Amino acid sequence: MDIMTGLVAPEVARSWLLVPGRSPELFDAAAGSPADAVVLDLEDAVPAPAKPAARDDVVAWLRGGGQAWVRINDATTSFWTDDLAALSGVPGLRGVMLAKAESGHQVEATADRLPEGTRILVLIESAMGLEAAPEIARAEGTFRLVFGSGDFRRDTGMSDSPMAMAYARSRLVITSRAARLPGPIDGPTLSDDPDVLEREAELTRS
Repeated sequence: MDIMTGLVAPEVARSWLLVPGRSPELFDAAAGSPADAVVLDLEDAVPAPAKPAARDDVVAWLRGGGQAWVRINDATTSFWTDDLAALSGVPGLRGVMLAKAESGHQVEATADRLPEGTRILVLIESAMGLEAAPEIARAEGTFRLVFGSGDFRRDTGMSDSPMAMAYARSRLVITSRAARLPGPIDGPTLSDDPDVLEREAELTRS
């Protein structure tokens, strides 16, 4: 626990709550939830035409006293540049989550556009990203790896069974350990069924 802010230290945060960046009416409730960390999502949760307005809402909330991480768009899009320009130096930004990373260079380019020391959570969401995981883990600015399990399955055609996903999960654990990073963050649970949540949390813990 961060004594100054009352927030769980991100090195050990276990529950990460994703909130659509185009839903500012949810930001305060998310910040007051029991989740260890809140991530305002400017990527998958926001269609392209709505991204500028969502970005403005996120920045305004952070400037108004809110604290959260922000999932930014991937480095192959023009939205990535706009996201970084808007967020750089904004008070309340705990760090960014870089979507669809496939090289260490993308992480380093992201770090170069943010104040020194800004934490970067790096999403591994494709076969190319998983193959590049050791390079990504050692890139300047990488704070923790994150498994983007949904996009990974779409990219590879794999099922969501624990057996099918075991290799990717295990590789991110081993890669994180080898690079002396905190443990990786697993993919999202999309169900609000407590039994499903408990089962998936136990799988992640294992």
